Amino acid sequence: MSDMLDTRNSWLSGDELAAARERLPMVYIDAVPVRVDQHGQITAVGLLLRALPDGSISRAVVSGRVQYGERIRDALVRHLEKDLGSVALPRIPASPQPFTVVEYFPDPEVTGFHDPRQHAVAMAFIVPCAGDCSPSQDALDLVWLSPQEITSIDFELEMSGGQGKLVRMALAHCGLLP
Repeated sequence: MSDMLDTRNSWLSGDELAAARERLPMVYIDAVPVRVDQHGQITAVGLLLRALPDGSISRAVVSGRVQYGERIRDALVRHLEKDLGSVALPRIPASPQPFTVVEYFPDPEVTGFHDPRQHAVAMAFIVPCAGDCSPSQDALDLVWLSPQEITSIDFELEMSGGQGKLVRMALAHCGLLP
């Protein structure tokens, strides 16, 4: 179609994004990176270490906005490569289906998922990664933890904004809550 709009450069400036965040829910993806064995069972979950806007540091899954005109699959690949590196080799199915949808609110009491900047709706995916992963862009570190380790109180306390709850939901979805 020759009359289609080119949306690749249709991103918001910082001021426009701030104004939109005050008025609209933003669409996000959350991706829980995992390692699987030859039978497809989760052996490890990847957590990033990030600096938050308030200056604190927290563990988190891969997360980011879906751009206007961007397919969900493409957003997943873009954010996984941005945070885990270009050789992470995420295995995303031809038709990705989220294991859940979460809503982040400025008020942490609404759903237990908290983002002080905005109301965001995130489709959450479990994504096996077969390649070498290393933290990149804003990620300070990446650790791989067993399902038992990641659900310990120590790591639960290192996650904020509901990220610990999201990881537990992912493990429960796969029948792996210890």
